[in-house]
Amino acid sequence: MTIDRLTALEPACSRQDALALFDGLAPVPASQLGGRWSGRELATGHPLDGLLVASGWYGKQFDGLDSVHPLLFRGPAGEIFPVDPKRVPLGLVGKVPSTVVERGRGLLGVLKPALRARDYRARLRAVEHRGVVTTAMVYDHLPIIDVFRRIDDDTVLGLMDYRVFPEPYFFVLVRENSSDSAGLPD
Repeated sequence: MTIDRLTALEPACSRQDALALFDGLAPVPASQLGGRWSGRELATGHPLDGLLVASGWYGKQFDGLDSVHPLLFRGPAGEIFPVDPKRVPLGLVGKVPSTVVERGRGLLGVLKPALRARDYRARLRAVEHRGVVTTAMVYDHLPIIDVFRRIDDDTVLGLMDYRVFPEPYFFVLVRENSSDSAGLPD
């Protein structure tokens, strides 16, 4: 069972094991990605490992093919809000330890007005990645493409292809309220 293969790799594994799992998964049509998804990382030794979680990253929201919130964060009061990716200091990756990032997480409430996305900041497109055509999320203002493969109806494995890093960053998304989620058009 595929979810068992993922569970065996969590919370951390080698990049090769994560790629082997990713390559063995089925593609995800955009129509299966509607709604809000909570996220967690699959640590592989990537420079981003631990940073998104420490910063308060919550997940992603897919409202339409051209209507995607690529970064949802959870504020100190528990509220979930979209963050504009170009306002996230990605240049600090590898320079600031996750413990420092986690201590700064308390500032999310104060920084929320400056970080909050006023509009959608990504879109979904079919792309060929590692020999398979699947749905990917293309960021509007950053050289990042998140490629998705299906684990089950409510779980996907994501691979972040970020031009700055030669190696992929892996994350898992789990759909919230699967019975309430409307599908997206193909």
